[in-house]
Amino acid sequence: MQLKSHPREILTVGEMANADRAAIAAGTPGITLMERAGQAVADAILARYSPQSTVVLVGPGNNGGDGYVVARLLNRHGWPVRVETLSPPATADAKAAAARWTGPVTPLTHRGGQADLIVDALFGAGLDRPLGPELVRLALSLGRSETPVVAIDVPSGLAGDTGRPLGGICFQAELTVTFHRRKFAHCLQPGRGLCGEVIVGDIGLDGGPGALFENAPNLWLPRFPWPSVNAHKHTRGRLLVVSGGAWNTGAARLAARAGLRVGAGLVTIMSPPEALMANAAHLEAVMLRPFETDVDLEMAGSEAECAIIGPAAGVTDITLSNVLALARTGAALLIDADALSVFRDDPAELFSILDRDDVLTPHPGEFERIFPGLLNETPERVTAARTAAARAQAIVVLKGADTVISASDGRAAINLNGTPWLATAGSGDVLAGMIAGLMAQGMESFEAACAGVWLHAACAEAFGPGLISEDLPGLLPMVLKRLHV
Repeated sequence: MQLKSHPREILTVGEMANADRAAIAAGTPGITLMERAGQAVADAILARYSPQSTVVLVGPGNNGGDGYVVARLLNRHGWPVRVETLSPPATADAKAAAARWTGPVTPLTHRGGQADLIVDALFGAGLDRPLGPELVRLALSLGRSETPVVAIDVPSGLAGDTGRPLGGICFQAELTVTFHRRKFAHCLQPGRGLCGEVIVGDIGLDGGPGALFENAPNLWLPRFPWPSVNAHKHTRGRLLVVSGGAWNTGAARLAARAGLRVGAGLVTIMSPPEALMANAAHLEAVMLRPFETDVDLEMAGSEAECAIIGPAAGVTDITLSNVLALARTGAALLIDADALSVFRDDPAELFSILDRDDVLTPHPGEFERIFPGLLNETPERVTAARTAAARAQAIVVLKGADTVISASDGRAAINLNGTPWLATAGSGDVLAGMIAGLMAQGMESFEAACAGVWLHAACAEAFGPGLISEDLPGLLPMVLKRLHV
């Protein structure tokens, strides 16, 4: 896979407005930006749909101005188009765009479903109030119909900075065309699902602030730890995975196999004595080593570059002691599952032992146990993950359909290739192994976490229906081969 672009930022509504203002101040007229935006939307429609009866719903602002441009361009290609207006254009650029449209214009009705295609140009990402009753009825009506909706910027009523419908109701799109960069609403649920396919149109603006990124290979692939020509197993990193008891060994093996597949040179499962036979019966290239006390674990950890603890470990005092022992070794830690929950009564104890290179991988329930109330107190998951990473002084991977990866220095990424096929037992254990296997090879922890999350989803998408977690490590070679330049 060739790198075709630099990492792409995700912007807030305010940052996008600043980019617009900077372009205008530098000499690009607002109407020119509007024409470029409308062209991007029209191009996306023309590429996906055949000519059909189309209604463009326009609001009073610049989003509505974009809609007038779209109507004109589609009409130029022979499409039957009419415009329905919520109210007259209220900005200079929207008035100019409206003046160039010579086709039919009627007041907004509730009959949009009678068209074959709806273009939603009512409100953009900057809307800060719920839709009025008339638009709520229209949104609900369109939602019940099968008429496809193409949204300009975001579906009207969706908050650009949170991805949540204002007042609980917004339009739902089959296709959303935004400009310059994605906004939070295009990346975070439920907005991501409400936007449908998202296309980012280039309208000639400069880049963004560069603190929040789309998680894609161009973010981390330049620093991926491909082996050198003289590599051997001892130079490719040593990874430890702590097993649960005799009846809880599978999670550690899933993590260990994933760590080995992603490139770690030596992977060892540290097993309680009662679990040795269960683990030995299933292991081949993964090494096996017994331990009885936290002192034994500390000694082994001092020989490794990275260690995973938590998958099926048990929420017990023994797990707590084992985490503390590994923290004394200097190995980078990936702490997951039970090893997070064991600190629910005293999260500060966990934070006190962490290093900036350690990684926490909670799902929302585990996140609530160690960062109680934070998800509800913050406007969206990016802020929650950033706050958690700063509090823990570690990398936080807040898992979900819109996984957010954050470092303590404020860097963050939102994963966009997530797939529902990962909703299966054990997939989180495989993710832990992929991330930790990269960390063991010396990849910087934030980038390793971003890479592991993306690879995990890419493997699942490659397999599709019927996926179980045991399938995931075996899919890595195919995905990695496509990435290898």
